[in-house]
Amino acid sequence: MIETDNIHKVYGGLEVLKGVSLSIKKGEIVSIVGASGAGKTTLLQILGTLETPTNKEAILAIDGVEIQGLSSKELATFRNKHIGFIFQFHQLLPEFTALENVCIPAFINKTPKNIAIKEARELLIFLGLEDRMHHKPEALSGGEQQRVAVARALINKPSVILADEPSGNLDSDSAAKLHELFFTLRDRFKQTFVLVTHNESLANMADRKLTMVDGRISDS
Repeated sequence: MIETDNIHKVYGGLEVLKGVSLSIKKGEIVSIVGASGAGKTTLLQILGTLETPTNKEAILAIDGVEIQGLSSKELATFRNKHIGFIFQFHQLLPEFTALENVCIPAFINKTPKNIAIKEARELLIFLGLEDRMHHKPEALSGGEQQRVAVARALINKPSVILADEPSGNLDSDSAAKLHELFFTLRDRFKQTFVLVTHNESLANMADRKLTMVDGRISDS
Protein backbone atom coordinates (compact mmCIF):
# COMPACT_ATOMS: atom_id res chain seq x y z
CA MET A 1 0.00 0.00 0.00
CA ILE A 2 2.81 2.43 0.98
CA GLU A 3 6.37 1.91 -0.18
CA THR A 4 9.24 4.32 0.46
CA ASP A 5 12.93 4.00 -0.24
CA ASN A 6 15.83 6.23 0.78
CA ILE A 7 13.86 9.36 1.66
CA HIS A 8 15.95 12.33 2.72
CA LYS A 9 14.67 15.76 3.72
CA VAL A 10 16.81 18.82 4.34
CA TYR A 11 15.62 22.16 5.73
CA GLY A 12 18.10 25.02 5.64
CA GLY A 13 21.11 22.74 5.88
CA LEU A 14 19.56 20.56 8.61
CA GLU A 15 18.96 16.96 7.49
CA VAL A 16 15.69 15.96 9.15
CA LEU A 17 15.20 12.61 7.39
CA LYS A 18 18.28 10.50 6.69
CA GLY A 19 17.30 7.78 4.24
CA VAL A 20 13.94 6.47 5.44
CA SER A 21 12.67 3.25 3.85
CA LEU A 22 9.53 1.42 4.91
CA SER A 23 6.74 -0.79 3.62
CA ILE A 24 3.17 -0.66 4.96
CA LYS A 25 0.54 -3.21 3.97
CA LYS A 26 -3.04 -2.55 2.97
CA GLY A 27 -5.29 -2.49 6.04
CA GLU A 28 -2.37 -2.24 8.45
CA ILE A 29 -2.35 0.20 11.38
CA VAL A 30 1.17 1.48 11.97
CA SER A 31 2.20 3.87 14.73
CA ILE A 32 5.30 6.04 14.60
CA VAL A 33 6.84 7.20 17.87
CA GLY A 34 9.97 9.04 18.88
CA ALA A 35 11.26 12.15 20.60
CA SER A 36 10.31 15.61 19.40
CA GLY A 37 12.51 16.58 16.46
CA ALA A 38 13.10 12.98 15.37
CA GLY A 39 11.39 13.60 12.01
CA LYS A 40 7.98 11.97 12.59
CA THR A 41 5.79 14.80 11.32
CA THR A 42 8.10 15.49 8.39
CA LEU A 43 7.84 11.85 7.34
CA LEU A 44 4.06 11.95 7.66
CA GLN A 45 3.90 15.08 5.51
CA ILE A 46 5.94 13.36 2.82
CA LEU A 47 3.74 10.25 2.98
CA GLY A 48 0.77 12.59 2.59
CA THR A 49 2.38 14.28 -0.45
CA LEU A 50 2.31 17.64 1.35
CA GLU A 51 6.13 17.74 1.23
CA THR A 52 8.60 16.21 -1.22
CA PRO A 53 11.90 14.45 -0.53
CA THR A 54 15.04 16.52 -1.06
CA ASN A 55 16.84 13.77 -2.97
CA LYS A 56 15.64 12.95 -6.50
CA GLU A 57 16.40 9.23 -6.19
CA ALA A 58 13.92 8.80 -3.31
CA ILE A 59 10.91 6.57 -4.02
CA LEU A 60 7.38 7.00 -2.72
CA ALA A 61 4.55 4.81 -4.01
CA ILE A 62 1.02 4.77 -2.62
CA ASP A 63 -1.58 2.25 -3.73
CA GLY A 64 0.61 1.34 -6.70
CA VAL A 65 1.09 4.93 -7.88
CA GLU A 66 4.60 6.43 -7.99
CA ILE A 67 4.13 9.92 -6.59
CA GLN A 68 7.23 11.44 -8.17
CA GLY A 69 5.74 11.08 -11.66
CA LEU A 70 2.65 13.19 -10.95
CA SER A 71 2.18 16.81 -11.96
CA SER A 72 1.02 19.33 -9.34
CA LYS A 73 -2.57 19.06 -10.55
CA GLU A 74 -2.45 15.25 -10.65
CA LEU A 75 -0.91 15.21 -7.17
CA ALA A 76 -3.67 17.40 -5.72
CA THR A 77 -6.32 15.13 -7.26
CA PHE A 78 -4.57 12.00 -6.00
CA ARG A 79 -4.25 13.44 -2.49
CA ASN A 80 -7.94 14.39 -2.36
CA LYS A 81 -9.11 10.96 -3.49
CA HIS A 82 -6.64 8.62 -1.83
CA ILE A 83 -5.41 10.23 1.40
CA GLY A 84 -7.32 11.37 4.48
CA PHE A 85 -5.73 13.57 7.14
CA ILE A 86 -6.47 13.84 10.86
CA PHE A 87 -4.53 16.41 12.88
CA GLN A 88 -4.13 17.18 16.58
CA PHE A 89 -6.04 20.41 16.07
CA HIS A 90 -9.08 19.41 14.06
CA GLN A 91 -8.87 22.43 11.71
CA LEU A 92 -12.61 22.57 11.15
CA LEU A 93 -13.88 25.72 9.46
CA PRO A 94 -15.73 27.67 12.18
CA GLU A 95 -18.33 29.23 9.88
CA PHE A 96 -19.64 25.85 8.71
CA THR A 97 -21.66 23.16 10.49
CA ALA A 98 -20.27 19.71 11.19
CA LEU A 99 -22.14 18.36 8.16
CA GLU A 100 -20.82 21.11 5.90
CA ASN A 101 -17.25 20.60 7.12
CA VAL A 102 -17.44 16.90 6.29
CA CYS A 103 -18.82 17.62 2.82
CA ILE A 104 -16.00 19.98 1.76
CA PRO A 105 -13.52 17.33 0.47
CA ALA A 106 -16.37 15.64 -1.43
CA PHE A 107 -17.31 18.92 -3.08
CA ILE A 108 -13.66 19.43 -4.07
CA ASN A 109 -13.82 15.93 -5.54
CA LYS A 110 -16.85 17.08 -7.58
CA THR A 111 -19.17 14.61 -5.88
CA PRO A 112 -22.80 15.62 -6.58
CA LYS A 113 -24.17 17.66 -3.67
CA ASN A 114 -26.99 15.25 -2.80
CA ILE A 115 -24.63 12.28 -2.70
CA ALA A 116 -22.00 14.16 -0.65
CA ILE A 117 -24.61 15.20 1.93
CA LYS A 118 -26.05 11.69 2.12
CA GLU A 119 -22.63 10.11 2.67
CA ALA A 120 -21.59 12.79 5.17
CA ARG A 121 -24.76 12.20 7.17
CA GLU A 122 -24.14 8.45 7.18
CA LEU A 123 -20.61 8.95 8.48
CA LEU A 124 -21.69 11.33 11.22
CA ILE A 125 -24.43 8.93 12.30
CA PHE A 126 -21.91 6.07 12.32
CA LEU A 127 -19.65 8.20 14.53
CA GLY A 128 -22.46 8.94 16.98
CA LEU A 129 -23.01 12.54 15.91
CA GLU A 130 -26.52 12.30 14.50
CA ASP A 131 -27.75 14.99 16.91
CA ARG A 132 -24.76 17.28 16.36
CA MET A 133 -24.37 17.47 12.59
CA HIS A 134 -26.02 20.89 12.26
CA HIS A 135 -23.92 22.45 15.03
CA LYS A 136 -20.91 24.61 14.30
CA PRO A 137 -17.53 23.65 15.83
CA GLU A 138 -17.81 26.13 18.70
CA ALA A 139 -20.88 24.24 19.95
CA LEU A 140 -19.09 20.86 19.94
CA SER A 141 -16.83 19.30 22.55
CA GLY A 142 -13.21 18.53 21.70
CA GLY A 143 -14.00 14.85 21.20
CA GLU A 144 -16.97 15.68 18.97
CA GLN A 145 -14.88 18.05 16.88
CA GLN A 146 -12.24 15.37 16.39
CA ARG A 147 -14.89 12.85 15.28
CA VAL A 148 -16.12 15.39 12.75
CA ALA A 149 -12.53 15.64 11.52
CA VAL A 150 -12.43 11.85 11.24
CA ALA A 151 -15.63 11.88 9.16
CA ARG A 152 -14.12 14.56 6.94
CA ALA A 153 -11.03 12.40 6.43
CA LEU A 154 -13.23 9.45 5.43
CA ILE A 155 -15.72 11.16 3.09
CA ASN A 156 -13.84 10.42 -0.15
CA LYS A 157 -13.19 6.80 0.89
CA PRO A 158 -9.39 7.21 0.89
CA SER A 159 -7.17 4.17 0.93
CA VAL A 160 -4.79 5.76 3.46
CA ILE A 161 -5.51 7.72 6.66
CA LEU A 162 -2.62 9.74 8.12
CA ALA A 163 -3.00 11.05 11.67
CA ASP A 164 -0.60 13.44 13.43
CA GLU A 165 -1.08 13.38 17.22
CA PRO A 166 -4.83 12.75 16.71
CA SER A 167 -5.60 12.50 20.43
CA GLY A 168 -3.04 15.02 21.67
CA ASN A 169 -5.68 17.68 22.35
CA LEU A 170 -8.26 15.36 23.98
CA ASP A 171 -8.98 14.28 27.54
CA SER A 172 -8.13 10.68 28.39
CA ASP A 173 -11.68 9.35 27.93
CA SER A 174 -12.15 10.99 24.53
CA ALA A 175 -8.68 9.84 23.48
CA ALA A 176 -9.45 6.22 24.40
CA LYS A 177 -12.68 6.33 22.40
CA LEU A 178 -10.86 7.83 19.40
CA HIS A 179 -8.20 5.11 19.55
CA GLU A 180 -10.84 2.37 19.56
CA LEU A 181 -12.57 4.11 16.67
CA PHE A 182 -9.52 3.78 14.42
CA PHE A 183 -9.63 0.00 14.71
CA THR A 184 -13.39 -0.08 14.12
CA LEU A 185 -12.90 2.02 10.99
CA ARG A 186 -10.07 -0.20 9.74
CA ASP A 187 -12.24 -3.30 10.16
CA ARG A 188 -15.22 -1.68 8.44
CA PHE A 189 -13.60 0.31 5.65
CA LYS A 190 -10.30 -1.62 5.21
CA GLN A 191 -8.15 1.50 5.20
CA THR A 192 -4.48 1.73 6.03
CA PHE A 193 -3.65 3.96 9.03
CA VAL A 194 -0.34 5.66 9.85
CA LEU A 195 -0.43 7.34 13.26
CA VAL A 196 2.24 9.68 14.59
CA THR A 197 1.77 9.86 18.36
CA HIS A 198 3.36 10.40 21.75
CA ASN A 199 0.52 8.38 23.29
CA GLU A 200 2.07 5.04 24.24
CA SER A 201 -1.35 3.40 24.67
CA LEU A 202 -2.32 4.20 21.08
CA ALA A 203 1.15 3.32 19.77
CA ASN A 204 1.07 -0.09 21.42
CA MET A 205 -2.41 -0.88 20.07
CA ALA A 206 -1.15 -0.66 16.49
CA ASP A 207 -0.36 -3.71 14.38
CA ARG A 208 3.22 -2.44 14.21
CA LYS A 209 5.10 0.29 16.07
CA LEU A 210 8.00 2.10 14.44
CA THR A 211 10.44 4.27 16.35
CA MET A 212 12.19 7.28 14.83
CA VAL A 213 15.57 8.32 16.16
CA ASP A 214 17.54 11.18 14.63
CA GLY A 215 15.86 11.06 11.23
CA ARG A 216 15.90 7.29 10.85
CA ILE A 217 13.23 4.68 11.46
CA SER A 218 13.35 1.14 12.82
CA ASP A 219 10.90 -1.51 13.99
CA SER A 220 10.53 -1.62 17.77
